[in-house]
Amino acid sequence: MKDAPVHELNAQHIPVLSLIELERVFRQGSREIRVLAGASVDVWPGQCVALVGPSGAGKSTLLHIAGLLETPDSGHVIVAGRDCAAMDDHDRTRVRRAEMGFIYQFHQLLPEFSALENVALPQMILGHSRREGEERARKLLTSLGLGDRLDHRPAQLSGGEQQRTAICRALANRPRLILADEPTGNLDPRTSELVFHELISLFRSEGVAALIATHNLDLARRMDRVVVLDSGLLVEISPQAV
Repeated sequence: MKDAPVHELNAQHIPVLSLIELERVFRQGSREIRVLAGASVDVWPGQCVALVGPSGAGKSTLLHIAGLLETPDSGHVIVAGRDCAAMDDHDRTRVRRAEMGFIYQFHQLLPEFSALENVALPQMILGHSRREGEERARKLLTSLGLGDRLDHRPAQLSGGEQQRTAICRALANRPRLILADEPTGNLDPRTSELVFHELISLFRSEGVAALIATHNLDLARRMDRVVVLDSGLLVEISPQAV
């Protein structure tokens, strides 16, 4: 009898993401900058994990490696039970599209498309029909209070509305994992608080895991776990200790 495919296993029994002994060194002339020096962490289904650390510590590099956008010098990136660090570009792209969603500090919406189209397009790229894509897009956008803004292009939306649309786009293909890099960092404090609350609520309702890099320690305290990137290593601390 053949082993069951990974996607048929009980998802609660394995981490959505495992980063194991990641090493990453950048070179500037004769100088070596060791950004990651054995960084390891597991992110489990349904968890929201804050990634904190000083500017320049390597949080964005870590997220790029976790998102299969960059290759570590050594170590393993295991997504839903599959070791992806040594995959070729084609297979890495397939894993990204099927398993991950990304949220950036700047929304990176397509300016010529409406909010509805920005959220529907990733689904159509994955093979869903336009009707299916727009149906899910409408549901997600409405859940974040954008039901009356579906036909508006990004330039017609406020900063908070643009970021809500980007959050919906990240969730469009029902990923297991969300990777977010300062998702509220470009918003004013009041809007940041509102968008963060909606973001976490939507993650929980969708049942996804999330690794969220943030400088906002108040927001970090409200996540399930906090990991600190310092001197190339990840150290877990209590959210109350942030």
